[in-house]
Amino acid sequence: MADTARSLAVRLLLRTFTAGGYSNLLLDQALEASDLNPADKRLCAMLYYGVTERFLTLEHIAGCYTNRPVGKLDREVRFILYLGLYQLLCCEKIPDRAAVSETVALTGVFRKKSASGFVNAVLRSFLRDGKAIRYPADKWAKKQAEFSAPADLIQKVSEQLGEERADRFFANALLPPPVTIRLNQLRAQESDITNLHPTPCGDAAYAYFTKTADVSRTESYRKGLFHVQDLAPQLCCKALDPQPGEIVFDVCAAPGGKTFTIAEMMENRGTVYAFDLHPNRVKLIKDGAARLGLDCIRAESQDAKQFRDDLPQADRVLCDVPCSGLGVIRRKPEIKYKPLSDFAGLPGIQYDILENASRYLKPGGTLVYATCTVLHEENEAVLEKFLAAHPDFSPVPLTEFHCSEGYKTFTCDDCDCDGFFVGRLKKEG
Repeated sequence: MADTARSLAVRLLLRTFTAGGYSNLLLDQALEASDLNPADKRLCAMLYYGVTERFLTLEHIAGCYTNRPVGKLDREVRFILYLGLYQLLCCEKIPDRAAVSETVALTGVFRKKSASGFVNAVLRSFLRDGKAIRYPADKWAKKQAEFSAPADLIQKVSEQLGEERADRFFANALLPPPVTIRLNQLRAQESDITNLHPTPCGDAAYAYFTKTADVSRTESYRKGLFHVQDLAPQLCCKALDPQPGEIVFDVCAAPGGKTFTIAEMMENRGTVYAFDLHPNRVKLIKDGAARLGLDCIRAESQDAKQFRDDLPQADRVLCDVPCSGLGVIRRKPEIKYKPLSDFAGLPGIQYDILENASRYLKPGGTLVYATCTVLHEENEAVLEKFLAAHPDFSPVPLTEFHCSEGYKTFTCDDCDCDGFFVGRLKKEG
């Protein structure tokens, strides 16, 4: 029997929380292979992302209506129940009656008919309570249920950013992220993309928000008039400030958004070396450069921790390193459920990449270190260790971002972008 929007969402949730994988990739693959109509695909995506981002909130609610730990429930029943609770809690356009009946029906689809009474009872009990959430008395347990993020993660970020700023960060992560594009000023101007109803971001040149959901299907996208890119990496490129005619390295480049922005800022004059470890991801850079008409880009497969003496010295180097990704949890909510111990080895890798990348820089050149996380140990701590070992480098204040220091952590308090970190250094001439 072919999947419905709801049954496919449950299957995706089972894969996400048992086998792992990035939500956006799993969803894209599943929808591409399904026979669902466009409306049902949108419903499936909404339910899948919604349950994923509010998993701990839904787990807490379910736990209030059962005598046994929800973690011990049958896996399929558990996610069927969470899907129903999410519809009642967050989906105003789905009538309560339909949310309950469709959810109970899923127990039959997954051959869990014996659990239909249990699922029905929990959902109707939640309705009788006016959909009110009974939050725990403990502060961190309450925040976990409220923000659907592990208490230890919330506490750690609170210690580093301050509790109020951390609360705003995790609350923002539950909101739909904007679709942001970067206009290819070498081929177009704003009047050429009016079909996207663009709104200037105001924080970076040629950056626009758009209400068009799938911009990659538009004719203006196919013509290479823009590329999709969150405001955060566009601001990284602004900090790098590449100039026409220069040699610039993007050492962790795939899928290529930063490379494209750099090349456009350079007016397609000079050379941008774009490296990535995996050849299939290098192809993404090459394909994107071809679509945008950027022929100053040289995309190659390269280990960012290995030095190549056959490469020229660079005027500027962008080092946007692999990281925990906690700044992008509004796009990939499954990341926030990873144990903090999973990230323990990252600072060492990040330092090795930064140190190797610095060897390519000319005296007087600029190096930008960036991540899409908000954790101190992956950001400031890595830069501080590097500066202590390399006295020929010094921080350059990020005055364009109203910052007197050479590094800054951006969150929703600064602009409507993903959480990220930028540090700018200069190599003494």
